[in-house]
Amino acid sequence: MNTRLARGDTIGLLRTSVDAHTLGIAAIEESLSACGIRAERGDDELAHALCEAPVERLSAILTPWVRAKGITAIGFSYRLDPEDGVLYFGRLWEALERAGLFSWKGGPVKGLYFAGLPPSCALVQERFPRVAGLFHGDESPAESLAILGVEHASMPLSLAQGSAYDEDRMAFGRELVAAGGWKSVRPHERSYPGFGQRGDGLVARVDYHRARGLGPLMRAHVGPYLPDRKEAVDLFLDWTRTLATAGLLDILSVGSSQLTQEAFGHDWADRPNGGGVPINSEDEFHAVWKAARPMLVRAYSGTSDAAGMAGILERTIDIAWHALSFWWFSRLDGRGPHPVDRNLREHFAALRVIAASGKPFEPNVPHHFAFRGADDLSYVVSGYAAARAAKATGIKTLVLQTMLNTPKHTFGVQDLAKARALLALTRGLEDGGFRVILQPRGGLDYFSPDEDKAKAQLAAVTALMDDIEPGRNDSPDVIHVVSYTEGKRLADPDAVNDSVRLTRHALAEWRKQRAQGRAAGWLGDAAERSSALEAQARSYIHAMEEDIPDPYTPDGMHRMLKDGWFALPWLAAERDQYAAAASWLTRPVDGGVAVVDAEGKAVPLDERIRIIRERRARG
Repeated sequence: MNTRLARGDTIGLLRTSVDAHTLGIAAIEESLSACGIRAERGDDELAHALCEAPVERLSAILTPWVRAKGITAIGFSYRLDPEDGVLYFGRLWEALERAGLFSWKGGPVKGLYFAGLPPSCALVQERFPRVAGLFHGDESPAESLAILGVEHASMPLSLAQGSAYDEDRMAFGRELVAAGGWKSVRPHERSYPGFGQRGDGLVARVDYHRARGLGPLMRAHVGPYLPDRKEAVDLFLDWTRTLATAGLLDILSVGSSQLTQEAFGHDWADRPNGGGVPINSEDEFHAVWKAARPMLVRAYSGTSDAAGMAGILERTIDIAWHALSFWWFSRLDGRGPHPVDRNLREHFAALRVIAASGKPFEPNVPHHFAFRGADDLSYVVSGYAAARAAKATGIKTLVLQTMLNTPKHTFGVQDLAKARALLALTRGLEDGGFRVILQPRGGLDYFSPDEDKAKAQLAAVTALMDDIEPGRNDSPDVIHVVSYTEGKRLADPDAVNDSVRLTRHALAEWRKQRAQGRAAGWLGDAAERSSALEAQARSYIHAMEEDIPDPYTPDGMHRMLKDGWFALPWLAAERDQYAAAASWLTRPVDGGVAVVDAEGKAVPLDERIRIIRERRARG
């Protein structure tokens, strides 16, 4: 169908009671509101009726809602089982037809849209050819509005500008992939004393690349899983040797299993593995290091004994750098056995081991907050707090990871603002004994299951990475390459190597085109957003440091979470213990995420600080 929404329309947004995914709904609400199109969410009665009530009852509930709210189109979202999604969509379709609510039946609803997983969308298209539009989950804000039939001219300037930068980068990506030049990218020729040997490290390799203009080091996360543990380890070693021989990947990040992290060296018996390569002995880690020559190697930390695991990774894979998540990989996210306060103490103990080794350290932090609905300020401040704690504990080199496209509806200009604000704050800690190495990456759920589109997305996000510091050809230092297959399947060596080729070629081509003036207009918007966010973060950090004695210690960082300095509205576990963090409301605003009040209006910084202090005073 060719349904068009315009200013004055009202779209009803529905989901079932069993599907709690709401981020996409909130993002489309914000975009539609900016275009003068009202969005009305269905209430809990409708959510339950969609999957439980007879069709006649569902019709009876829908009719007054549609009429009273002035609904002219409906969007239905279901991102769980495909067959269930089609079943619920079919019930909704039948209920609307029975009630005469479709426009072709004389009613006000001119179109019904479906958002779901790609298999669900295919089934809906097959069984309901009159569906107004389908959302697979990989759409940009501009693409989503286009599916709804919203004219580009209807978009306000801020939305049009934000979308224009993202659309331009995707056009760049499609052109680059189609041209095929990336396929001819070859490995760098490199040699320096100790290259690829024990003792070779991240700083030496970064400095070598900088001195010779070779561009960023390429890191990829690899970790096949098979039911048979030994077969899985053997396959991983084969993949590692293949990657080492190809010579395109600089840093192998071992995607070790949940049990490797939690119960290394123990008898796992029949415990579920949780995916990833199930390494369970120092000999197996030694074998990984040998197979990886001359790549640098790193792996996940331990979740039950972080300090002990740091020592194991030092003596087995000569780990390129360590990573810890402070508040996370604990009971807070179900990925570790310890409560948050103990987790923090253990991670600080591991930090002291890492500092003594002289190895770099990566705070694997901000995106874990973003995964749980945090606003952009929480993202930036949490990353800064982790960096400050690392420096205070003796770390000399910090690998600053910033995950872009998180959440995936974020405008590119806002992604740049977040990355630049965090980088500026963290670079402010640099001195003769502390150095920051920038490592951006694409978002975990950004990439489309359509591999052709995902390749274009990989090129587009590479351009975004380079725009963090567009005036520096030696930045970023490292790129964490998320392979274009990740939206559909695990990346094997062919996918990893092709993704590295594509990333390196995209970086070189974007720099050429930017030097000719491409993206110049949109980067000014990013600079304004970055300055504003950085200023907010500095004020917020100052207030937090005033309130919390010794903030960059285990107790201080626990208080940051407990007092609600970080917004975590989607926190699933430990909500009662961290109610101050979980009680904040957030929603997409102007291409980013902001803390809002009950009416959806952004909460001013001073008011937010006042609320935190009042809650703390009440105990």
